[in-house]
Amino acid sequence: MDLLLDLIATLSRWSRSHLSDISLAIMATLFVLFGPVLNAWVQRNIAGLNFILRTLLFVVLCAVVYGLGIIYLSPWLAKGLAQFNNYTLAPVLILVLFIIGVVADRN
Repeated sequence: MDLLLDLIATLSRWSRSHLSDISLAIMATLFVLFGPVLNAWVQRNIAGLNFILRTLLFVVLCAVVYGLGIIYLSPWLAKGLAQFNNYTLAPVLILVLFIIGVVADRN
């Protein structure tokens, strides 16, 4: 049991030093998974506009939403993940990545 706890603590300490990169990867993956839903919603709401205005709004909204999401939500996610101690961080990250994998497989 001590070997397993030591392995979890070691993985958590390693993960803690890379939390900004891990949170960026998680956010990017979530945007890839749920981006088509957001894009479809935006397209539905601006469907009645002129082609040029519709295209411009779509590009600007997507760039702003995805850009600001990556820039501002990733540090928040990293701060949230940093709240876990060394015995829970690695299992939480593994669980999050597993859930993302299951969602990606279903899509």
